[in-house]
Amino acid sequence: MAFNRATGKLNRPARAVRLGTAVAAVAVGVAGTLAAPAAAAEHQNTFSEALALSPSIAGHVADQAAAQKSAAAEQAEAEKAEAKKAAEEKAEAKKAAEKKAAAERDDAKRADRSAARPAFVAPVKGGDVTTPYKSGGQMWSSGKHSGIDFAAATGTPVNSVAAGTVVTAGWGGAYGNNIVVKHNDGTFTQYGHLSAIGVSVGQSVSAGAEIGKVGSTGNSTGPHLHFEARSTAAYGSDMDPVNYLRGKGVPLS
Repeated sequence: MAFNRATGKLNRPARAVRLGTAVAAVAVGVAGTLAAPAAAAEHQNTFSEALALSPSIAGHVADQAAAQKSAAAEQAEAEKAEAKKAAEEKAEAKKAAEKKAAAERDDAKRADRSAARPAFVAPVKGGDVTTPYKSGGQMWSSGKHSGIDFAAATGTPVNSVAAGTVVTAGWGGAYGNNIVVKHNDGTFTQYGHLSAIGVSVGQSVSAGAEIGKVGSTGNSTGPHLHFEARSTAAYGSDMDPVNYLRGKGVPLS
C-alpha cells in the first residue's frame, strides 16, 4: 500500500511540466504574432521606396537608349556620306582617265597622220609644167624664166609645198598677186599670178595647206601658177624648181 501512494506522488510533477511547456508555447506564439506586423511594415516601406525610385531610373535608361540610337544614326549617315563621296571621287577619276586616254588616242592619230603626210607636195594637184625653168623670151625682164609654170584653171587651189611661214603676201608687180613662204629647211618658194590670196604675213602653214587661187594677174597671158624655189626671199636667188621638188620626193609630170 505504501508503494501505491508513492507512485501517485511521482505523477504530479509530470503534469506540471506539460502545463509549463504549453504556457511557454503560448507565450512564443503571442510574441511571434506581435512581431509579424513590424516585419511586414518594414517590407512594405522598402517596396514603396523602390516604386518611388523606378520612374527616375526608367527615364535615365530611356535617355541613354535615345542617345545611343541618335549616335548610331549619325554614324550611319556619316558612313553613307563618306561612301557617296568615295564613289563620286572614283567616278571622277575614271572619267578623267577616260578623257586622258581619249586625248592620247587623238594625239596618236594626229601623229600618225602627220607621219603619213608627205613633207613636200606639188603646189597644184594634177598640174602639168608648161614653161620650164630658164626658158628665154621677151616676157621676162632678165630674159629668162626664173621659175616654172603649172597649167591650171582660174580658181584652182594653190598649196604650200611644205610647212613654213608666210613672209610675203600681196601685189608683186610683174608677179601680180603673189605669196612667198619660208620653209623650215631655210629655203623659200614663190607663188605668182594668183587670183586670190588666202594667207597673211607671219602666218604658219603646213605642207599641202591652201594659200591662194590660180589666176592671171600681173605679167601673164592666161591662167596658170608661176612657181619659184629660192635660197632667199629676194628676186635673183632662184634655183631649179623641178630639181628642188623632185629632190624632196615630189613627182612631176
